[in-house]
Amino acid sequence: MRISAKADYAVRAAAELAAAGHGVLVKADVIAQAADIPRQFLDNILSDLRRAGIVRTQRGADGGSTLARPASTITLADILRAIEGPLAAVRDIRPDQLSYPGSAASLPTVWVALRAGMRSVLEHVTVADLIGEKLPAVVETLTADPDAWRPH
Repeated sequence: MRISAKADYAVRAAAELAAAGHGVLVKADVIAQAADIPRQFLDNILSDLRRAGIVRTQRGADGGSTLARPASTITLADILRAIEGPLAAVRDIRPDQLSYPGSAASLPTVWVALRAGMRSVLEHVTVADLIGEKLPAVVETLTADPDAWRPH
């Protein structure tokens, strides 16, 4: 699995908004600097997150962005879907909609299992968990295995 720079930046931007407090408007320049996100990327990301109902923006001198709902209700899966679309797709097709002939006939089952594994983490970690530095048990369990940290 590959997490794009845009998806990584989106999660980091949401974390900055959450850290500011629910309803607090934060200027894009402040988010960009705090999260080390190129400003042009950030503008596109905030727009995508706004369309998905994750971020609320206000124009004007006192404007900025804030999370549209509490950080405890926004999962990393919500953010990634807003930025990248489905969590797992093969050639832009959902794995449950695939079928292969011959020897690879069971491959869609593997792709569905991969999606389920990603969902078991990304749908259980909220932005509030992220900024609170207390991650859910599923993350703690998976990362407790030293092999998880070894590059493969």
